[in-house]
Amino acid sequence: MLSQLFKTFANCLKIPELRSRILFTGLVLVVARLVSMTPVPGLDGGALSAFLAEQAKNTSGGNSVLALYSLFTGGAIERCAVGALGIMPYISATIIIQLLSAVVPALNKLLREEGGRAKIIAYGRYLTVLLCLGQGFFMSLGWENPQATFNGFPGKLVMIENVWVYRIQTTIILTTATLLLMWLGEQITERGVGNGVSLIIMIGILARLPNAVQALWKTFWPSADMPRTGNWMYVIFLLLLLVAVVGAVVMITQGQRKIPVQYAQRAIGRKVYSGGTSYIPLKVNYTGVMPVIFAQAILMLPGMLLQKAGQLWNVPFFLTLSTYFSYSSWIYFFIEGALILFFAYFWVATQFNELQIADDLKKHGGYIPGVRPGQATADTLHRTMNRITFAGGIFLVVIALIPTLMTRLLQLDYSITQFFGGTSMLITVGVVLDTMRQMESFLLMRNYDGFLKKGRVRGRT
Repeated sequence: MLSQLFKTFANCLKIPELRSRILFTGLVLVVARLVSMTPVPGLDGGALSAFLAEQAKNTSGGNSVLALYSLFTGGAIERCAVGALGIMPYISATIIIQLLSAVVPALNKLLREEGGRAKIIAYGRYLTVLLCLGQGFFMSLGWENPQATFNGFPGKLVMIENVWVYRIQTTIILTTATLLLMWLGEQITERGVGNGVSLIIMIGILARLPNAVQALWKTFWPSADMPRTGNWMYVIFLLLLLVAVVGAVVMITQGQRKIPVQYAQRAIGRKVYSGGTSYIPLKVNYTGVMPVIFAQAILMLPGMLLQKAGQLWNVPFFLTLSTYFSYSSWIYFFIEGALILFFAYFWVATQFNELQIADDLKKHGGYIPGVRPGQATADTLHRTMNRITFAGGIFLVVIALIPTLMTRLLQLDYSITQFFGGTSMLITVGVVLDTMRQMESFLLMRNYDGFLKKGRVRGRT
């Protein structure tokens, strides 16, 4: 299996076009990492990085807001880097426009018109700029008051005397960096291999891997003055869990429910075309990672707002209530699971149009065996999609809550547990599968074997 995999990667470099695409993708990803490591002028990012590194030695778990944002930016926010906003504003804008297109008739009509998709993409870019300006300004305020954002930070980060010069400069720099990452992602999609935006997110996630390995090493083999918190059974359990989670994510991501479709004979002029059989592939995990991102993004706000209000107005009740929305609370645990399941159904309801599928089948003479064309076909698709969405939603809940359970029950650092499930695992596996699928298409076009032996073209000489 491994020899076949290495042989396939060697074949990728033999194809000039694919080799140039792979090299281009690698170079662009290096530029994206430089964006997340270049500090914002006027900020002492080194002091913040040193403080957080020292704090990580003495604490386990993590702040939900900081941990999630650091996950997508590759730690840029902790270094006060120009790429601290990451690519998330662009993704948020794209999701908002996509959801509005499903519920706003004018946008839905524009999407079906010629050239309408280009206009929708342009609207997403405009919204990205607005989101960047707003988020960049609030992030500049967070760095301006590091004691409130990073609990226990002793000094100050801003080294510019005029506060409004600092705020405007930082907001513009953060916005520009996000737009640069957006452009780099589009260049990868057009000239490289894989989805550019997804690859930029994945490379930011993988950039946290060395920190996770270091934290894992210190857990089982600490220094002389630190107590040992793990044993070999932990190591075996973590390896087995990692293999099981990766296998489950691949299986569910690739899993489909195939609805059989029969096409009747059609007569066009004097020619009679015989009918055929096909199927409608309904993905088990139709929603991808979106429900997890929605749930975590929404749960960020209540705890953060209650904590800020309690500190600002000195109201102990708000501070107590904010603890129920913290990452270590069981209430947070159950609310997150319920929100993930809700958004799984919500995403399918807005994106899966069973009426249009049934209408297209009827126009092309297709039907599901045993089901009448039209409304009955739409009802069958709706029931089937609801059932597999429940299975996919439960899977997302389990995968998303594994890091929380491991942090609470095994007392492991969140930097370790985030690679055993949750958003990082779903994104990484999904992006790797999509990239390998594109590379395999290039190989099969040039009569090379794909990544698996069963993918060989039969009858080839």
